[in-house]
Amino acid sequence: MVSITNKPTSHPLAEYIQRLQTGEALLADTPENVLEVVGILKSYGVVLDAYWRNLTYISENQFLVFFPFFKYFNGEFSIRKLLRHWWHDRINFEYAEYCMKAMFWHGGGGLDAYLDTLEFKERAAAAIQAKFKNNPLVLGLNQLFPEFLPELVRQQAYYSGLGQFWHIMSDMFLKLSDRYDRGEIKTIPQVVEHILNGLVADANTPITYTVKIKGKQYEIIPKSAGLTFLPDTAVPYVEAVFFRGTPFQGTISYNAQAHQIPPDQARFAYGALYADPLPIGGAGIPPTLLMQDMRHYLPEYLHEVYRRTKRGEDDLRVQICMTFQKSMFCVTTAAILGLMPYPANTEDPSEQRANIAYLENWMDRFMTSRLLEVNR
Repeated sequence: MVSITNKPTSHPLAEYIQRLQTGEALLADTPENVLEVVGILKSYGVVLDAYWRNLTYISENQFLVFFPFFKYFNGEFSIRKLLRHWWHDRINFEYAEYCMKAMFWHGGGGLDAYLDTLEFKERAAAAIQAKFKNNPLVLGLNQLFPEFLPELVRQQAYYSGLGQFWHIMSDMFLKLSDRYDRGEIKTIPQVVEHILNGLVADANTPITYTVKIKGKQYEIIPKSAGLTFLPDTAVPYVEAVFFRGTPFQGTISYNAQAHQIPPDQARFAYGALYADPLPIGGAGIPPTLLMQDMRHYLPEYLHEVYRRTKRGEDDLRVQICMTFQKSMFCVTTAAILGLMPYPANTEDPSEQRANIAYLENWMDRFMTSRLLEVNR
């Protein structure tokens, strides 16, 4: 990697800019970090596999079902599964919906833009008409509140879009684990390279959404809409879930007079890269559900690392959260490198300056993140 010839940046996080310029990652490259990141992404990949399947089931089989009581059963309902569900001996699909709603609310990308187009409204109207053709009550409700049902269709489009995104990411993380087991992955930059190559390989994978109503297919998001994996689901996901998120109930006041929540959505910093791991395990903290799910699928080599800590398994969810944040900074590194305006090793001074300005903008957002903590 060539050295930067123009004036170096004076940014407080200049060290991390230098890392990215020289082929390193936001997370320090140590054997311990490699083991933790690969191990947690193995567990995360298994959980995401369950998440995307359920999101896809809901989008395709619970389309405009107002009270989907059994949406988490993937069409395989039984009393035994219901009892396990009530006992919480199950995958917590509520977390998948939390991420979906965060994406839906924050918007961004082509998917969000498409759902405001006339084409979408016409396609949604056709599906609504077919779904409730013989239900004058709902059709009358649709006349009184014309945005109610289309908004539900928009939400279900996000179920499908996030499901398609997680399908690709799940496969990517599980392949990473397989490569680690074969001895092919030994450094953090290799982890980042694997993720970056996966993002690039699937960048143009189409995002589509079709529902079947009374035996007929209705395209809600056709291939002709031109939506693809990287710009229309991956980038908005990073923005909504890694950075912005939503305030966790019970940890912050929703009272407008308390001024504890920024009035501007763009200033939200409740995402995975900012979250304090210590509240994990408390009621109303959505990531608790994810950490609970991942603890069931930890590879033994990572589980043994946690057992050797001072508290052992007493704070397992907190330890998982800390490791998970390390892994998400690796995923973020891949996203930053993939979106960089010019190659990191460019020798053109003007391109170097553009890259530095680009990286400084990212570092501005990392100022209050857990970046320094995960590298201690």
